[in-house]
Amino acid sequence: MKKLGAFCFGIAFMLTGASAAAENSAAPSPDEAKKNLETVCRFLKEAGCYYLATVDGDQPRVRPFGTALIFEGKLYIQTGRKKNVSKQIARNGKVEICAFQPQKKRWLRLSGVLVDDDRREVKQAMLDAYPGLKKMYNVDDPNTQVLYFTNATATIDSFGSPQIVLKF
Repeated sequence: MKKLGAFCFGIAFMLTGASAAAENSAAPSPDEAKKNLETVCRFLKEAGCYYLATVDGDQPRVRPFGTALIFEGKLYIQTGRKKNVSKQIARNGKVEICAFQPQKKRWLRLSGVLVDDDRREVKQAMLDAYPGLKKMYNVDDPNTQVLYFTNATATIDSFGSPQIVLKF
């Protein structure tokens, strides 16, 4: 029941209000962007599961994901090209992620554009980082897809603490 509550809370938060991140448009320095990227990746890994929202026509679509990898200074996620999520991202790369850490009572929203990267090296890095994926995907399978974030803005919120805005 706790997991369902965290999911519902995350989805409700994701679908409400405008993000303060949109108000803060200053580009970070390269060092700050790297630190922000690492903070976001660590948050996603600690949460274990996050929810990726895409657009399907005029309908939002949300589903659970669990991969997060920094490779060559970019944040990557993984999916399969045969899945609807891949087709939706191909039509509109704008996505949003929501993750919740119930033990810390904080949540993250990450918005940006996902870009397909078909290189073998990054696919291998993802499969090495998540060996359980090797049961369904392999580096030479054309279904294996890795995507990285561009124009990314993350907000970390919690009850009782100021909002943190991270860009990379």
